[in-house]
Amino acid sequence: MTRSRPKALVTAAVSGPGLDLLHQLADLVLDSWLDQPTLRIYNASQLAERVAAEGASIVIVESDVCGAELYEQPIIAVCSCRGDPTNVDVPAATAAGVPVLRAPGRNADAVAELAVALLFAATRGIVPADRDVREGQIYRDGKIPYQRYRAWELAGKTVGLVGLGAVGRALRWRLRGLGMDVIAYDPYAPDATSSLDELLARADVISIHAPVTEETTGLIGADAFAKMRDGVVYLNTARAKIHDTDALVAALASGKVAAAGLDHFEGEHLAPDHPLTTFPQVVLTPHIGGATYDTESNHTRTIAEDLCRLMAGARPLHIVNPEVLTD
Repeated sequence: MTRSRPKALVTAAVSGPGLDLLHQLADLVLDSWLDQPTLRIYNASQLAERVAAEGASIVIVESDVCGAELYEQPIIAVCSCRGDPTNVDVPAATAAGVPVLRAPGRNADAVAELAVALLFAATRGIVPADRDVREGQIYRDGKIPYQRYRAWELAGKTVGLVGLGAVGRALRWRLRGLGMDVIAYDPYAPDATSSLDELLARADVISIHAPVTEETTGLIGADAFAKMRDGVVYLNTARAKIHDTDALVAALASGKVAAAGLDHFEGEHLAPDHPLTTFPQVVLTPHIGGATYDTESNHTRTIAEDLCRLMAGARPLHIVNPEVLTD
């Protein structure tokens, strides 16, 4: 680390002890996308132009697109503060010999906590009950709250996790702590011992934690909902592409799905008149699972520590394209 001091353009939100380490490694241009008055996500050309204007050789982003034109510049490393760097053209980076770093598991605890929150909110009627109080309608329709909001307790129920990666594992121990029996389906996790059909048939609650792949896109469709237990609770804090939204609406309308909690929608948007908004037992949040200050601190530390390894000539722990490294 005796070479000339590099400059890093940092458009991701960074904080915590990892930020101090980044300051030691490089001269930082800090321009977080979260600090902008309106949404700013650079496309490939815009980011390449910004990097050139700053004379940066390290790029640390969250959602900005790192395309092929970026690698026409003398880049030391591209760092995506995401578990899956879908915003980075990895083949182009590899062809240019540029290491791509990522931050797996940065938001695992945050998303797991939101899944628990959605589970309670959907099953205990928390959102409409809050509205009753605010609107002075505690005795709405002449019924006392105790009549309207009775629910089954979660302790002793079975939860089926579809996907047992970092988030699934973070949720598993939390649910076990609530007294729930947890089973999981994940063909890539040896300790996920249930088949999908077995999980669908047994689970009182089904929670989705799989990445979007060709295998998982549309995995939970009409056939899958039909195989679920009557009155199942459905949670998805991963991606909407994993389920068929029309099939979910139909399952809610029939009562097959008794309640649902969703944190993602196609295109990051749900129309106010969408059928999902008509069900009082459905809780909808706008993709905020990872929106914690801890997530920000976690990815800063992970990226900073791996940059330190890279610049010291060691192998980073979370490099996407290790083939660019020289022995």
